[in-house]
Amino acid sequence: MTDAQWEVFSYQGVIAAAVLYFLAMLAYFVELASLRTATKEAELATVADRPAGASSAAGAAHPGDDPAEPSRRTQVAGRLGLVLTVFAVVVHLVALVARGLAADPNRVPWGNMYEFTISGTFVVALIFVLTAVRLDVEWLGPLVSTFVVAALMAAFLGLDDAVLPLPDALNSPWLVIHVVSAVISTGAFTIGALLSGLYLVKERSTATTGYLARVPEPKVLDRLSYRMHAFGFPVWTFAVLITGPIWAHQAWGAYWNWDPKEVWAFITWVVYAAYLHARATAGWRGRNAAVLALVGVATLWFNFIGINFFSSSSQHSYAEGARPERSVVLRLAGPVEATQEVGVVVGSDHPRA
Repeated sequence: MTDAQWEVFSYQGVIAAAVLYFLAMLAYFVELASLRTATKEAELATVADRPAGASSAAGAAHPGDDPAEPSRRTQVAGRLGLVLTVFAVVVHLVALVARGLAADPNRVPWGNMYEFTISGTFVVALIFVLTAVRLDVEWLGPLVSTFVVAALMAAFLGLDDAVLPLPDALNSPWLVIHVVSAVISTGAFTIGALLSGLYLVKERSTATTGYLARVPEPKVLDRLSYRMHAFGFPVWTFAVLITGPIWAHQAWGAYWNWDPKEVWAFITWVVYAAYLHARATAGWRGRNAAVLALVGVATLWFNFIGINFFSSSSQHSYAEGARPERSVVLRLAGPVEATQEVGVVVGSDHPRA
């Protein structure tokens, strides 16, 4: 296959993965609707079977009336959603590999914001699948699938860019080490933020039907969120404080350049360090910890995408999602002095020497 064919195949793979994630989202929503319907039917049956004059408390303890107990139809819809998510992750991976093969020379698919976004969403979905298998958190499916679908749509519609060779600053083995660790920690922090958001909602909810009835107790959500952050923080530390400075020194000659992306990455590190420190020393659990976790993920995603659009001074402008300038040197015929070389920037209104 040619590079152009690989690029088209990658686009098709991303679209196919987005469709599968969307179908998984629908399956999860059907699961929620079935859960609510089954709960209402159980409540109506309880009322119908209650003897005349019996108290509501006496008639509410029939077997099978637990609102959080899933029916067979609910279980099938939930399992279908998880299976579709697994297939979507596989197709998503194929699309990422095809994106790397579309470049000349072949490279990892992390050359611009479109590629960063589709890689980050892949890791979020992968972490969810692995966690669902190990910790039985399938109830996170509706949130994760909705997030991934929205992010892929935004990437495809607003961040799409052609496959281009890597700039010199990115053409380094540190690209793989640094970005892999950053993306893994981003996925873990995102899942942790979803759990923290659920904690804040569940804490205030008194619902006995629907989605929130199936979500575990707030203390379980708090513990799961902490596990995700405790896993992601050392990986983020490795990415921000070790591989990032080493790569910056190799590319730009200094370990720290006060680049906006470096500063915000450090701010994110400080927020998550405060989150873990507060839990360990001050006993910050529950609501305070959840709020701090959401602040952390806000700084994380602003650094991941926002800096590239709102900062004009970042040395990470190669990732801004726009086609980079390509310099073409025109040489006059015959022997010329170096000062006679004229550089023309493709896509620019003004030549530069």
